[in-house]
Amino acid sequence: MLFNSLEFIFAFLPITFLIYFFLLHKRLIVGAKAFLVFASLFFYSWWNIVYLPIILTSMLFNYTIGNSLNNKLFNINVNKQTLLTFGIIANISLLGYFKYADFFLLNVNLLSGTNLELLHLALPLAISFFTFQQIAYLVDSYRQETTEYDFLNYALFVTFFPQLIAGPIVHHKEMMPQFASRWNLVKNYRNIAVGLFIFSIGLFKKVVIADSFAVWATNGFDKAEVLNIVEAWVTSLSYTFQLYFDFSGYTDMAIGIALLFNITLPQNFNSPYKAKNIQDFWRRWHITLSRFLRDYIYIPLGGNKVAEYRILSNLMITFIIGGLWHGAGWTFVFWGFLHGSALVIHRIWKTLGFTMNSILAWFITFNFINIAWIFFRAKEWGDAVKVLSGMLGLTGILLPEKYASKLSFLTNYGFEFGHVLGEINAQSKTIIYILLTFILLLRFQNSIYYQKVFKVNYKYFFLLSFLFFSALSTMSTVSEFLYFNF
Repeated sequence: MLFNSLEFIFAFLPITFLIYFFLLHKRLIVGAKAFLVFASLFFYSWWNIVYLPIILTSMLFNYTIGNSLNNKLFNINVNKQTLLTFGIIANISLLGYFKYADFFLLNVNLLSGTNLELLHLALPLAISFFTFQQIAYLVDSYRQETTEYDFLNYALFVTFFPQLIAGPIVHHKEMMPQFASRWNLVKNYRNIAVGLFIFSIGLFKKVVIADSFAVWATNGFDKAEVLNIVEAWVTSLSYTFQLYFDFSGYTDMAIGIALLFNITLPQNFNSPYKAKNIQDFWRRWHITLSRFLRDYIYIPLGGNKVAEYRILSNLMITFIIGGLWHGAGWTFVFWGFLHGSALVIHRIWKTLGFTMNSILAWFITFNFINIAWIFFRAKEWGDAVKVLSGMLGLTGILLPEKYASKLSFLTNYGFEFGHVLGEINAQSKTIIYILLTFILLLRFQNSIYYQKVFKVNYKYFFLLSFLFFSALSTMSTVSEFLYFNF
């Protein structure tokens, strides 16, 4: 079940909301929470009920280990560090088996010349997200930073359907007090209004903007055999915008839905394409993943409290792991390597005391991000080479046919004339959409701002209605969110 589907918007969400608060109104608090867990598991099972035992087993295992680390469930005579290590290895093994087994076998076959049969395992939905979330819970338990041990609240922490599939990746200490708070057990009409508004922003981002750019990105990466310079740049920028509006749209919808239930999820995006350096980008993009990588990988490796060469290597290791987390492929590893390299260069640049004009800094940062996304999107190395070759003009420069008579002399210099965007089935208005999107991203406020300044008045009601019904009017087909694949 998808947030951008009619069955979710007009059936699952309102029914779940009404039953949950009806049970709370009757003071059946345990029953209401149990129902919300059941509804979340139903939501999760909608795609494939075969996935259900995996998340249930993971949840029970991590609850047991986490509480044992605090002597709240079993007072066992095992070294706590050993128990934590066991828990982390078990989680990573589960993720590795389903997500990386075939990747490992492919590389073994390539290196050794063997012909080991691939497992072709279906990737369980959300396994990357709920695995990282529960690893954080184990580490926090080991550090004695967890204070809430009720199993029903823990089950809600793991399965809460707004953030279950693609985050944000939340901390135990962020969520558990909210589930336990009696103030969150009654309807909050301001939260409902703000939640519907943020949900509508996210729905508009996904359905109207992201899915429009998806057409040109898919045609360029997956269908076209050769791209001219304009097609290649339109392809790369289309994916850059598609990914942002798709994932930030999902996050907005998750935040909005959670607010209906009086739960505040952490922000995950803060205008990342406004960043003027790569460090600032990672403070703005997928904020909860950046936080996880920092707190549970970079800092345990030594963080900034080691020799400079170790700091640089820690940055590289952290982002290569981040790249591999996104997908089982060398293109993802290379994407992580690129970002790690950029962060290393940025740190050296700052250490030497260099500065740069802010406009030039933004231009370099954005174009680096745009180029790096090519490897993130490419299914094969050849797809990335195809797009990059076109962007560099190595496949020729094609100009619009209407200029052929006036600029015919350019044919002597390798220029050609024709349908500039024909290979990606786009039109000249596509360029206008890209320019308008740049203006939207760079000049307008984001959903964080509107969540803070929202007021219950006619202005916001009409804006909410416009966003919501504009999105509904374009929902001819239901498309999955990109991060469901990770």
